[in-house]
Amino acid sequence: MEYPVMPHGERIVYHALAVFGVLVNLMAIVILFLGKCGRSKCSSCYMVRMAAADLLVVISEPILYRTGQIYFPVSFLFITPMYSFLYFLMITTTMISVWLTVAFTFDRFLVICCEKLKAKYFTEKTAAVVFRSVSVLGCLVFVPWYFRFEPEYKSDNVPWYCITKPVFFTATVWDGNVIICIILVSCVPFFLILFLNVLTTRSILAASRGRRGLRGCSNGEKQKDPEMEIRRKSIILLFSISASFMLLWVTRVVFYIYQRIIKMFSYPVTDPLYVTEVTANMLQLLSTCTNTCIYVLTQKKFRDELKNAVSYPLNQIVKIVKS
Repeated sequence: MEYPVMPHGERIVYHALAVFGVLVNLMAIVILFLGKCGRSKCSSCYMVRMAAADLLVVISEPILYRTGQIYFPVSFLFITPMYSFLYFLMITTTMISVWLTVAFTFDRFLVICCEKLKAKYFTEKTAAVVFRSVSVLGCLVFVPWYFRFEPEYKSDNVPWYCITKPVFFTATVWDGNVIICIILVSCVPFFLILFLNVLTTRSILAASRGRRGLRGCSNGEKQKDPEMEIRRKSIILLFSISASFMLLWVTRVVFYIYQRIIKMFSYPVTDPLYVTEVTANMLQLLSTCTNTCIYVLTQKKFRDELKNAVSYPLNQIVKIVKS
């Protein structure tokens, strides 16, 4: 069978995302869970849960939803209830991953800018409550999407494959639900992260000017400020994660809005809109793999733990070979 150029490209990218996404997120979960990266327990809780949510997104979309279509076109994955559940899992885990990024940004904002709330909010218990709340709300919001499809045909009373119900394109209820989901998954998180980062930056700049004045740095001598050094490292981590999220999601946000304006949801693979949608989806999925790379680039202790994790099995193999 001859495939167009774009589907071949999709195959390559989804395979790469599946392998890379599983590896980097598993490494992040293990290293952060051991707690040897110099991060507070509360920060580690958020970062472990973010990596776990990203791993679920990788498993549900590039591996089961996308790759399954290539290698297992006639399998239990395409029984209608299972396919519907997989679709529900895919969009739910995406929402959880997105809102955990928002929660982490808000957590850093409170720690850096609101000293009075730091002791009350900055706890492992709070991080666990936030994670459970985001997970439950994400599941509840997307329950209707499980019922989006109907079977394409039945064989021996088993419903196979899925086609979107005609009512999805005509009912006002579905229009409202689609708009709410787009707002919750794309627009609100995007602008919330941007807004929180602006407030955090303004607070840090004001605090830096104040501390420089108090420490008498006007004479030109450079003095190390431990508090500002800690804040600087936190800001590098926060801004790297936030900037990565916004850059990789901006295409998806703009495309969602444009798609709703023109009311066009299906197009051939040669259409530029198809290419744009696929590219936006791939960039969105790439955002599930970038956090670990950011930890490696910005966190020295994380790099050290990663080196130890990689070198340990190699050292054991060398010992076995020598013996």
